[in-house]
Amino acid sequence: MDDIRHIALTVNGQPVECDTPVRLHLGDFLRGILGLTGTHLGCEHGACGACTVLVDGEAVRSCLMLAVQANGRQITTIEGLADPDGTLHPLQQAFAEKHGLQCGYCTPGMLTSLAAFLRDTPDPTETQVRDAISGNLCRCTGYQPIVEAALLAAARMRQTEGVR
Repeated sequence: MDDIRHIALTVNGQPVECDTPVRLHLGDFLRGILGLTGTHLGCEHGACGACTVLVDGEAVRSCLMLAVQANGRQITTIEGLADPDGTLHPLQQAFAEKHGLQCGYCTPGMLTSLAAFLRDTPDPTETQVRDAISGNLCRCTGYQPIVEAALLAAARMRQTEGVR
């Protein structure tokens, strides 16, 4: 039987405390324990990026991190990317407008990866966006709509935040 640990963390702005097996991956914890099924588990060894979430603001593969390692940390999943009132994050809106999602399987990981990237690189080039998503696999879009959506979101975010 797995050893159990009590953890306390913040997920999408909400405090969470519970017991979890020490060998449970963060992605499985988010989906199975917390019911946040937006985080998708693809390859389960860090190669596809579908399970990417933000841990203390940094993009992390949730299949490579144990839930107990998230103790005391801030986690943001795709469910927490939009504002509490339901207003979509600029990336989510741009993905919808530019058709940056098709089957949607890679979308949560793409969006969380790009959210961290655009926070640190508010005026990216197309090449920089392509580099930023190079660890996230998509079989449907051919990446061009995703890149266009990221550039559109970046422009809107700069305009909104006054960064030029």
